[in-house]
Order: sequence, then C-alpha cells, then structure tokens
Amino acid sequence: MTTAGPTPPPTPPPTVALGWERREPPLTAAAVLAIGAAVPALAAATRDRLTGGARLGVLADDTTLLVLGAEPDLPWADGVHFLGHDEELLVPTTARPRPAAALWRAALGARPGDLCLLVPGHALVAAPPPAVTDPEALTPLTRRSGR
Repeated sequence: MTTAGPTPPPTPPPTVALGWERREPPLTAAAVLAIGAAVPALAAATRDRLTGGARLGVLADDTTLLVLGAEPDLPWADGVHFLGHDEELLVPTTARPRPAAALWRAALGARPGDLCLLVPGHALVAAPPPAVTDPEALTPLTRRSGR
C-alpha cells in the first residue's frame, strides 16, 4: 500500500512588475488627477471651470481628486497628473505602462463599465462619476489651502 504525502500548497500566481516608458506623441487628456497637497488647488480650478459652464465628472476623497472631461475643459493646477485613455485604462498622457494597459485593467479587477486609472504609485477602480453641476460642491476641498 502506498501512502500519499501532504498536498503541496497551491502555487501563487506570478507577479509582474509595473514599468513605465515615455509615450510619443502624448495621449489626448481626458482627466486630471491631484493627490495630497495638490487637491485644494485643483478643486478651486475645477470650481472655476464649472462656474464657467464646463461639464466635468468628479471623484474625490480626503486625499485624491479626479476630474474627467473634454481636454479643453479640464482645469490645471501645480502638481497634477493629466491622464488619457490607453485601451480602457486612464494613464499619464506622456507615459505607457508595461506590460500593456489591457493587462493592468484586468489585474486591478476592473469590471466592464468601471473607471480604471493607473499612475506611478497609485491605482483606482470606481464607478464613473456623474457630471457635476454645482460648483460649490467643491468648496470643502478648496478650504484646505485657504482658498
């Protein structure tokens, strides 16, 4: 009679390092992202754009502000990242992720219809936000800088 030994643990999936390479020409901007100290200034600039009639989508929490819209409508502030569409992934307009964007979207667990972004050091998967129509909705985010 033969006795089977203990079952070996399952093999973990392979890990793949995220790399970035310069993209030429840059992607068309479809979003702008602020993280940390850049949030208040981007919130104020976004509020100004909304007051001027721009239609923008906004996702925010205490440390991050993502603004989506047409390139001419996007606000600007110091320290932000402009993002464009690579496949169905938002990435910096001047950088290309390696391996390919489509692989990172799947690795992040994004479902069809989810908004998915990847920048060096950060990733986000969320439902797309509705367009913001009230500029004052951004006022709480601007107060951190006294604006």
